[in-house]
Amino acid sequence: MIETLPGDRVSHRVMVATDVVKTYGDGDGAVHALRGVSAAFGRGEFTAIMGPSGSGKSTFLHCLAGLDTVTSGSIVVGDVDITGLSRARLAEVRRDRMGFVFQSFNLLPMLTAEENIRLTGRLAGRRVEPGWYDTVVDALGLRARLDHRPAEMSGGQQQRVAVARALLTRPEVLFADEPTGNLDSRSGAEVLGFLRTAVDAYRQTVVMVTHDPVAAARADRVLFLADGTILDELAAPTTDAVHAIMRKIEG
Repeated sequence: MIETLPGDRVSHRVMVATDVVKTYGDGDGAVHALRGVSAAFGRGEFTAIMGPSGSGKSTFLHCLAGLDTVTSGSIVVGDVDITGLSRARLAEVRRDRMGFVFQSFNLLPMLTAEENIRLTGRLAGRRVEPGWYDTVVDALGLRARLDHRPAEMSGGQQQRVAVARALLTRPEVLFADEPTGNLDSRSGAEVLGFLRTAVDAYRQTVVMVTHDPVAAARADRVLFLADGTILDELAAPTTDAVHAIMRKIEG
């Protein structure tokens, strides 16, 4: 019998986390943020991660993205186990294989939207295919805003710039940490809609932490964490079904 991990699909595995443990401190004061978490993420799959405050969901995302180290276990992106890499090599993997969208946008205020979008490719020394740049910019409705700086754009427009920047280098995995947290409902729906399009049309892999059941329902599946472990997994989620599981966990 073949052992499977949460998230196993027919699609090609892009990232696999196995028995990930994250402990802060030691002795009686140790905090066990993750307690042997395992999950697999496939090509063209949108995964939402949810859980109560302190459940370990943000820690898990940060470990998957190489933004935090693990105490034990492995995280493999493509064919590279990132848990054993030097800081310099890990930075290269994050630059070349990962994209990031954060709640706070993280745009450089002195750069225009176009300059912010192209920044990651320039830092990586990679030539961006013009056709792909045009596809991303037009799909996100940013053509008329390319010469605007962040202060001249709404929160929704800034987040769309951040999404465009994250997708421009065609990362193997795009991580989104509460990407709609600072947006109104309309802008949030627009950003989620494009993440959904990136998965369906361009086979992008997206891993998103959210506290919003409406946002989670846009994903292909939801992983529910509590006390540092995965308690449940929901495929083809609906808002009502997500609400029901969260009520049970928080219960």
